[in-house]
Amino acid sequence: MLKRLAISMAVAALASANAMAEETIDTRVGPLTFTHDFENGYPSKETQQKLFDEMDFQRATQAYIWAIPIVSFAQWQKAHEETFGASSGDIVLYRDTQDKYGLLTANTTTPYALSFINLEETGPIVIDMPDADVRGATHSMWQIGITQMTEPGRYVFYAPGTEAPKVEGAKVFETPTNSIFFGIRLLAKDKDQQAKDLAGIQIYPLSEIDDEHETKVTEVNHKKWQGWQPRGIGYFEVLADILGREPVAERDRFFMAMLKPLGLEKGKPFAPDERQKKILTEAVLVGEAMAKANDFFNPRLEQSHYADGSAWEIATTSPVDQRWENYDALDGRAAWFYEAVTNDTAMQSKTPGQGQIYLGTYRDSDGEWLDGGENYTLTVPADVPAAEFWSLTVYDVSTRARSSTSRSSPTSRRAWIST
Repeated sequence: MLKRLAISMAVAALASANAMAEETIDTRVGPLTFTHDFENGYPSKETQQKLFDEMDFQRATQAYIWAIPIVSFAQWQKAHEETFGASSGDIVLYRDTQDKYGLLTANTTTPYALSFINLEETGPIVIDMPDADVRGATHSMWQIGITQMTEPGRYVFYAPGTEAPKVEGAKVFETPTNSIFFGIRLLAKDKDQQAKDLAGIQIYPLSEIDDEHETKVTEVNHKKWQGWQPRGIGYFEVLADILGREPVAERDRFFMAMLKPLGLEKGKPFAPDERQKKILTEAVLVGEAMAKANDFFNPRLEQSHYADGSAWEIATTSPVDQRWENYDALDGRAAWFYEAVTNDTAMQSKTPGQGQIYLGTYRDSDGEWLDGGENYTLTVPADVPAAEFWSLTVYDVSTRARSSTSRSSPTSRRAWIST
């Protein structure tokens, strides 16, 4: 009895002390109140909720940056299916500039033949490539390169965690994601030859390898569509949908943990409450602001350095596998995929006249941001070292897609040159 009485008195005394003493400290997230003092006290109920809100907001902004590659591909896959009416394995043909108005940083020089393939629907898939003048590759939904598709032959792709098929004479690849992207550019100058090259590409399930095949080709025909990442809560709606359909990579497990208190959890419907919606919506705004700072002429990305004193920078700031020696290219891939899609070794050539190199600029020679209401003069040195082509294209900052006079004129644009 005496022992219990002593414990009760001690608890009562502590409670009395806590009621009389508390400390409020000023921080960048506002005042935070603790019982007694910060070192020895507990956060007040109001402070605890404020800290939870701040944790969720900060994590959501970083999840925005982390998710940029998969959200833009998922948005594009949605257009592939819903806007163009293409099924898994169908090719969508983007012939000209108007077809590409929805596409992040497309060039206007060559037609694109592109497809999304859902291996969960089809099982292992076969792509037969003809001997043709094409350039392209396959990619995971995180935009990690799987293989180039420039050599003629038979390619087989199977879903992660499933048994590898044995196909004589084929190149066989396990994919990191259930859906994959196939994209090529038709480089033949003659349109009839382009059509012949395209007709030679066959995409079909491995189970139909002994059948006759004719890959369906759908034309964009100048339909309006959006390939850039959505704004507002729509960003996380697209993210929740694609994460629900794809496996979680080991390197992404912490991000999945950070998204769980925000109502985004694999295997469960995404139905955020009002608190979560408010945090997520604001996080998309701040996350995109961070993406802009990270992308447009960012001196913190040493991989983007082109030449001292130049306003131009190397745009492809991530390796194809998105991995450096001791870390993954979190900011580098966000900088590239905020404004572009796909990455390939041929897009990072260091040999003049071979492959491609992508340079971007967002400022003029005086260091001022490019503005759609101004006129600029571009000086190109003689003897541009391009074996196939080089192009200069201007894009809207708002969409990172090709500028269109049919859209309302942007107040700010940035230029991009590719060779």
